[in-house]
Amino acid sequence: MRTTFREATVRLYHLDAEIEGGAASTLFYGPLEEALRIAAEQPEEVQDGLFVATDNDVVAYLDLVEG
Repeated sequence: MRTTFREATVRLYHLDAEIEGGAASTLFYGPLEEALRIAAEQPEEVQDGLFVATDNDVVAYLDLVEG
């Protein structure tokens, strides 16, 4: 992710691949630091489908915290 400062405004969303064509549900829109806290509180099966989007990039939540 190119924008990585804690106060960066991001969209945290869940992409449900179970639904035909996929469905994105926004969980949070605000500072990266808060989005990461909210994502960490989600069940493991939800975390698998979480993504963090900035104004110039999108990354899977698990790739972000594992990398």
